[in-house]
Amino acid sequence: MSAPARNLTLPGDPPGGRPAVAVWSIGVAVYFVAVIFRTSLGVAGLDAADRFHVNASALSTFSILQLLVYAGMQIPVGLLVDRLGTKRVLSIGAVLFTAGQLGFAFSPSYGTALASRALLGCGDAMTFISVLRLGTRWFPARRGPLVAQLAGLVGMAGNLVSTLVLARLLHGIGWTPAFAGSALAGVVVLVLTLLFLRDHPEGQEPEPSPHRGAAYVRRQIAASWREPGTRLGLWVHFTTQFPAMVFLLLWGLPFLVEAQGLSRATAGELLTLVVLSNMVIGLVYGQVVARHHAARLPLALGTVGATALLWAATLAYPGEHAPMWLLLVLCAVLGACGPASMLGFDFARPANPPERQGTASGITNMGGFIASMTTLFAIGVLLDATGDDYTVAFSSVFVLQALGVSQILRLRGRAARRERERLVASRVETVHVPAA
Repeated sequence: MSAPARNLTLPGDPPGGRPAVAVWSIGVAVYFVAVIFRTSLGVAGLDAADRFHVNASALSTFSILQLLVYAGMQIPVGLLVDRLGTKRVLSIGAVLFTAGQLGFAFSPSYGTALASRALLGCGDAMTFISVLRLGTRWFPARRGPLVAQLAGLVGMAGNLVSTLVLARLLHGIGWTPAFAGSALAGVVVLVLTLLFLRDHPEGQEPEPSPHRGAAYVRRQIAASWREPGTRLGLWVHFTTQFPAMVFLLLWGLPFLVEAQGLSRATAGELLTLVVLSNMVIGLVYGQVVARHHAARLPLALGTVGATALLWAATLAYPGEHAPMWLLLVLCAVLGACGPASMLGFDFARPANPPERQGTASGITNMGGFIASMTTLFAIGVLLDATGDDYTVAFSSVFVLQALGVSQILRLRGRAARRERERLVASRVETVHVPAA
């Protein structure tokens, strides 16, 4: 049945079309570059350990700090997007993540490199929520799931650039030229944003809402959090995203090389498989949810189950190394984690009115990054404590998955009832809207 997806069309929906695609593409380009910078450490983890003379725990601190800043910025960024608009926030973000990438290129010490990754994380945090807001301002609501999945797909394309292009540059021209050269992409998207991006279509200006300092902020956050759909979205994002994020952001390459005995080239190809799988599955998930809104939760829980099963099979394999076919299946399934995490926004979006979309998206987006940050830290500590026992270290994945699934099951009923109430209310509003 496709009716539920069509029922998401609300009064005053933007028309979409080519102007929407053109403007949205600029915002997505900013996100694309931010993901390249975010994931650049994933292909440089072993090089960073040698360059700064650090162990596994210290190496994980790079990604943990970056994600800590990212997660901590999500609600403030959501509020900023609701108040200042997409163009200003994306422009600030591009300046910050470009400065962070440049700083990382020239960092002479571990401390300055940490500060650069924190700056990068701050700018990165401003991109995805802005792109989601841009989508809601330029496209009809019924296109929301597909537009969000497409944004995620472009982000994974940025990850692909890291694994294929930046990795080769790193080992071809060296650390500083590779990272400094990549920073030029940040300058390009900043110029495009300043010149061509617009917050909303002409004649679709949102009604101004009062901003009364801390009281307004508290109301926005509280109102978004009270919606079960927002909380369900956070836990869906929490439970689905982190296994692939941890694998791609830092620990996948060391796991495949040190624990599975693969060459760096082969390990890089498996990381690429995760990204390619993500892009294909993202298109599928977006189309399915756009046509069958009720498929959101089964897709999310199915992805969690498949991920847990493949990780268990890989870690518990009785041989010295898991066979290549099993690693291939694991990486293909990890590719579903990103698209599944995007389903969290499909729970939060219909639960909140337009003036709270940025705040609600920020709350939702915190979930996966909190889980990723926790797992990155746990793996690093457990590797140091066990003498690089990857089986013990990666078992921490199951703990967070169990926590997330328990919260999803607890909230699903309340979120479904509340969403039905809002859909009924929107139909009534549509009936009473006078003809133009």
